[in-house]
Formats: sequence, structure tokens, C-alpha cells
Amino acid sequence: MTALKTLAVASMLTVSPLVAGAGFAQMASAPGNVVEVASEAGTFETLLAAATAAGLADALATTDDITVFAPSDEAFAALPEGTVEGLLEDTDALAAILTAHVVPSVIMSGDIAEGDTEVATLNEDAPLTVTNDGMSVTVSLSNTATVVTADVEASNGVIHVIDAVLLP
Repeated sequence: MTALKTLAVASMLTVSPLVAGAGFAQMASAPGNVVEVASEAGTFETLLAAATAAGLADALATTDDITVFAPSDEAFAALPEGTVEGLLEDTDALAAILTAHVVPSVIMSGDIAEGDTEVATLNEDAPLTVTNDGMSVTVSLSNTATVVTADVEASNGVIHVIDAVLLP
């Protein structure tokens, strides 16, 4: 029964509304690393600029077996005015926020158990709570984001697109 629920959730996640559908569809046959996949999608310009400013882009491109809960450009645009600019000036705070979006293992949607699960992130002070309610998956720190596109595979891990920037 649990396997059927997991399969049903995985199926629901993979047909969720696509934030960056066209770019990801092109990558299906031979994905690049997380940074290349995100770059080709065209909807993660702010995330990639922030990762570069924080000195994390190379690590995202070369670290194996990672899961990135990736806020789209729309998610960054929803932050209060001046937030992104302020973070770009405070690279320590920016790195803390970005590393809270990265799990040091691959978590595919089918691996997410129903209920709440705490997972460690690269920011050891900011573990995520991943919640699978059987209909959707959310990730939480001090705020909550919904996974809108799951299981975008990359050569070094997986991306799950989220609709908000998680703040530790």
C-alpha cells in the first residue's frame, strides 16, 4: 500500500504545472550538471547570479549526489523590494540561504515518504522539513515553498523547482 501511495505521489509531482517546462524537456536525453540544467531552463537567472556572487556556482556544478530545491526567478521576484540586492551585498547571508536549499544526497519525488521528514542541508543550521500530504510536497524553514516541478535530473543530482525562496 505504501508503495502505491509513493507511486501516486511521484506521478502527481511529475505532472505538476511546469515552471520551466520547455528548457527542461530539452535536457531529458543528456542532462548537464545542476548549473547547466538550470541555466538552459532560463528561469533561474537570479538563483544562478546569487550562487555566483556567493561563490557557490562551481560547487553546485561539481558536487555529486545533490538535491537542489531551486526557487525560480518568480520566487525571487516575490521577495520584498531590496531583499535580493541586500543579499548580493552580504555574501555570508546569501551563502547561508542558498546552502539551505541544497541537500547532500539525491532525493527523487518517489523517495519522499508521506508526512513530515526532516532532512539535513549544506547549511547545517538549517535543516528542511519536507512534507508530503499525498497531494503535494512542500519544503519549510521559517517559511514554506511548494514543489511545482519535481525530478529534473542533472548529471550530478536532481532539481525540484519551488515557488518561494526559503529563509533560515
